[in-house]
Amino acid sequence: MFQNEDILRAFQNTIVLAVISTLVATLLGTIFALAMERYPWGKRARGFLENLLYLPVVTPDIILAAALVIAFSLLRMVSSLFELGLFSMIIGHVTFQIAFVTLVVQSRLKGLGRDLDEAARDLYASSWYLLRKVQIPLLMPGIVAGAMLAFTLSLDDFVISFFTAGPNSQTLPLVIYGSVRRGVTPEIHALSTIVFLATILLVLGSERLTRRG
Repeated sequence: MFQNEDILRAFQNTIVLAVISTLVATLLGTIFALAMERYPWGKRARGFLENLLYLPVVTPDIILAAALVIAFSLLRMVSSLFELGLFSMIIGHVTFQIAFVTLVVQSRLKGLGRDLDEAARDLYASSWYLLRKVQIPLLMPGIVAGAMLAFTLSLDDFVISFFTAGPNSQTLPLVIYGSVRRGVTPEIHALSTIVFLATILLVLGSERLTRRG
């Protein structure tokens, strides 16, 4: 298996895609959650943002993937940067990862309440100091949980990756799908076992970090 260049390239693409999309989605999702819970939105604006937030969660993957293909086809008229490939896959993954990260961090924010923020304000804490010394440390378990969820979703995704992938940006789910259609080989069994064990280790490590947090 480790001598198969296609599998090694797919593994590299999968890790790069998952790591970059998770970092971007975690950053944007945390900012979105803070903006949703700490900014005094009007009733209509808040309702619009909540509907926008739940849209990637309730929309079937096939619909979201088709919409991304149409969007990229229009954007390619403006810039060649949006050719189907690893960059388009990262954008596609971020579009649905943000919602899950935001929901996890938002639930953590609701559990914390506003008492600590008000106490920090009473002690003349600036907005930057409040964010850096109070909110982020308290939100860290939720941020880590959201990031782990986003990373797992990226590793597991097939539909969006299938529609937004280019000829040189195949991921492990796409390679496994293509190999299964031609017949299951021992390489696929070994690869599936490694992915399964890595997922278990990832979940156990995440649980331990969350408990410590």
